[in-house]
Parts: sequence; C-alpha cells; structure tokens
Amino acid sequence: MKLLLTSGGVTNASIEAALVGLLGKPIAESSALAIPTAEYAHPMCGPESARRFVTGEMPPPMCGLPWRSLGVLELTALPTLDRDRWVGWVQDADVLLAAGGDAAYLAHWMRASGLADLLPDLHDTVWVGLSAGSMVMTPRIGGPFVTWRPEGGTDRTLGVVDFSIYPHVGMNPMEGADRWAAPLGVPAYAIDDETAIQVVDGEVTVVSEGTWRHLPLAPA
Repeated sequence: MKLLLTSGGVTNASIEAALVGLLGKPIAESSALAIPTAEYAHPMCGPESARRFVTGEMPPPMCGLPWRSLGVLELTALPTLDRDRWVGWVQDADVLLAAGGDAAYLAHWMRASGLADLLPDLHDTVWVGLSAGSMVMTPRIGGPFVTWRPEGGTDRTLGVVDFSIYPHVGMNPMEGADRWAAPLGVPAYAIDDETAIQVVDGEVTVVSEGTWRHLPLAPA
C-alpha cells in the first residue's frame, strides 16, 4: 500500500501532485472510497462533520476532488457482512480516503472489520489520511490524542509505519511536540496542515509547503 499521510488533507499543489504521482494517473480517472468512521468517536466531530467529509463540503478537498467515482466505506458495518461482499469493493478502489477524528477508534474498527488484515495485499492502493486517518497508520498516537477510551484501551494503533505523527502544528504548538514524543519510543514527525508524509515501500518523503520537524528517537 502507498501512503499519503496528511495533517489537513490535500491542501496545496505539492500534496495534490504527490497524490497524482502515487495514483499513476489523473484523479479524474481514479476511483475512491471514503472512510468516515473516525469522526464518530471524537468530541469535536460527529454526524454533521462525517456528512461534510463524504460530500466534499469539508475543506480542504479530499472527497471533493474530481474522482471518477466515490463511494463510502463505513467500517462499523463490515463485521455484519460476508467478507466476500466488501473485499472486492476495497480491492477495486484506487484510493482510500480516511477522515479525521479519533485514531484509536479507527484502529479498533480497522482491526474488527478485517480491513487492517487486508492492507498488506493492497500493493497498488493509495491510502490518504486526514489527521487521525494518518495517525492510525503509526505505532502510537500519544495519550493527548486519545479521546475514545474503552476499558483496557491504549494509544497504540496499527504500526504500518515506524514513526508517529504530531498533526496540526500551529493549532497544536510546535514546542509541545518534543514533550509529546518523549514517551513514545519511536521517531516522529511534527507537521502542519500544509505538509504530508509519503511512504512507498518503506521510503519516507516529506511533501510540504509549510512547517514540519523530524523528531528522532531519543537515546535511552
């Protein structure tokens, strides 16, 4: 799977060019599935923000880009369906667009639905994350970003990549990033909404028209 991990979505020409490069064809020739699931667990989000995400009303554009086709994949529904019914939908999509919200909740439903197990087989699929939709691919999100707290829950997410993400620099102060990263035990990136992290075959590239910092793993 190819990853485009953003803080704020496809906010500028550089991030959009990176997306087109990962797709290998124009957006207008590409099919997308929107995943709004993370929206429901965050206190600042809910049904209205989920609707605005999937209809493309929520700036900056993700679902609002001129896709050839756009569908909605609600992960909480998948455990009630035969796997053979929905796996083809995912395999046929060129890109999965994951909304922001609570990354721990999204990680839970990616595992419970079976989507997490499918990711290693999606070699040509592009995952575009918005905030929590990006953080879900990291090993840990850090306690300050956990708002959904089931019994026994932690800040651990999927660990598809080996670094964590501190998003929304500007709204979240850059000077808080080191304090947040210290207990994680992994390197991290602090990124603003004009920045994305591209990951292809383990190679990490920062795409930015804004502000970002790499936070290397501190020696034990």
